[in-house]
Amino acid sequence: MLLGAAGNKSIERYCLEIAWGAEYTEPMTQSITWLQDEIADRMLQKLDIVKLDVKDVLLIPEFPGRYLTALAKRFPGACIHGISEEPMTGLGALRFQAKQLWRRLFQGGSSRPLSVYLKSGKLDLPDNSVDLIFSDLLLQDLADPRHFLQECWRVLKEGGLLSFSYLGPDTGKELRALDAAVLKSKNLLSPWDMHDMGDAVLGERFSDPVMDMEFLNLDYASDALLLNDARALKLLQHAPDQAFKSGFLPQKLTLEVVYGHAWAIGKHLAKAQDNVAYIDINQIGHKTRRDSA
Repeated sequence: MLLGAAGNKSIERYCLEIAWGAEYTEPMTQSITWLQDEIADRMLQKLDIVKLDVKDVLLIPEFPGRYLTALAKRFPGACIHGISEEPMTGLGALRFQAKQLWRRLFQGGSSRPLSVYLKSGKLDLPDNSVDLIFSDLLLQDLADPRHFLQECWRVLKEGGLLSFSYLGPDTGKELRALDAAVLKSKNLLSPWDMHDMGDAVLGERFSDPVMDMEFLNLDYASDALLLNDARALKLLQHAPDQAFKSGFLPQKLTLEVVYGHAWAIGKHLAKAQDNVAYIDINQIGHKTRRDSA
C-alpha cells in the first residue's frame, strides 16, 4: 500500500516519538541528560514570575531535551546561543543537531563546544550581548565557579538575568559513608553550598539574588544501575574493580540541587574593593564655566 505525504509525515513523527521516549527511559550511563532536562523544567517554573524581555539567550550547557520546546514558547523569536557538551551519537543526537541547525539558520545564534570554554575559561561572546544566561547543572564541575560568574557578568546586558542550578556538596553522601578501601568516592569539583554561592553572586556585583535548594532521592533496583549513575555524576574516583555482595551498596543516591538567579544591574558602576569604591575618571562628569566678557 502506498502512502501519501501526510502518511509519511505521520510515520516519521511516530518513529521520532518512539526514539524520544526510549532516550529518557535509559539510566544515565555516563550522561545526565535526563536529569538536566528535569532540572531545566524546574528552573523554568521558578522563572514564571520573572518579567524579562529576551532577545538573546545563552544556554550553557545546551543539550537535547523537552526544556528546549518550553524555552522557545516562553521566549518566542529569541536568538539562542548554545555551548554544547561533547558530540552525542544516535537518532536523538541527530534530531538535536538538526534542530540546532534550523535555529541557527532562521533565528541566528551560535553553537560552540563546552570543551573550548573549559580550556580557555572564556565565553566566546561579546560584552553585553545576551539578556538571559540559563546554566543547568554545570557549576559543580567547575574548579572556579567565581570565574564563571565573572564571565556571565561580562556577557550579560544591563538588566540581564543569570539563572542557574548545580549539585551541592551533599550529593552522593551515601557513597562517602562506605568503606573507602572498597569503593573510592570523591567530592564534586566545586564544593560550594547555597550560602557560598549566594555570597559569590553578590561579590561579583549581581543584584537581588534568589537562592533555594531541594534534595532529590534516586532509588535503584540494582548495584549496577547505581554505579552507572555515580560515574555519570562524577562521584567515583574510578570504576570499582570487584563485584559487590547484594545489599552492600546503598539503594539510593541523594542529590542536593541548588537553584539561583540574579540580575546584572548597574554595570556602568565601578566595583567596590575593600569597602572603597574606585571610580574611573571617565565616569566623572564636569562642567566648564565661560568667563564673562
